[in-house]
Amino acid sequence: MEQATVNHQMMGYDRTSTMFSPDGRLLQVEYAKKTIRQGSTAIGMICKEGVLLVTDKRVANKLVVGESVEKLFQVDEHIGATISGFVSDGRILIERARVRAQQHRVTYDESIDVLELVRGICDMKQWFTQVGGARPFGVSILFGGVDEDGGGKLFATEPSGIFFQYKAVAVGEGEVEVNNMLSKEYKDDLALQEGIKLAIRGLKKALIKDFDVDRLSAAYIDVNEKKYRKIDPNLLRKLSK
Repeated sequence: MEQATVNHQMMGYDRTSTMFSPDGRLLQVEYAKKTIRQGSTAIGMICKEGVLLVTDKRVANKLVVGESVEKLFQVDEHIGATISGFVSDGRILIERARVRAQQHRVTYDESIDVLELVRGICDMKQWFTQVGGARPFGVSILFGGVDEDGGGKLFATEPSGIFFQYKAVAVGEGEVEVNNMLSKEYKDDLALQEGIKLAIRGLKKALIKDFDVDRLSAAYIDVNEKKYRKIDPNLLRKLSK
């Protein structure tokens, strides 16, 4: 497989996202997925109190002000998101998601469904895989929200434009180890604080020596009030012990 990739690179199949390789692969899209696996870890899960989002801000330089590193976003009153990969790509897509949510609210006088928002962003992602002179977005976004029916929804989007709905999922650095742990320990009736503890254990497993609770940001979308709420860093420190 590695030799085939090298041969395809020599033949120029990786120079554009619009050209399939002879074995039916879009190499630029695959490169974008590799970029995400090198990005900071982000975790989402459905809890009894709402949809939990936890992310590692990965502040490598001690001179950087940690609060200035933003990887957790409020999209609308009832929707939040976190990203892994190229932060600049993610910021553009988050801004597009915010505009789309507000346009829907102004047009229809109601909040947008999480699935409808995710589908719109993924349509944009897919468009960038078939346009000459453009490259795929090198970012995966976890969208979490609560619809009018009161149900929590969690979606993960990929550079190809595909998306999946999850009960719990991790993307970014160490995603394989974290997802394996989530598949074993996640429960449908998980309380919010139990979910935070599970996410922190996953991040400790993924980051090992690099883990620092002060690098974490977390938020949840309350299933009852349908509101996006940030989680106090002091609570994260307490639950990490």
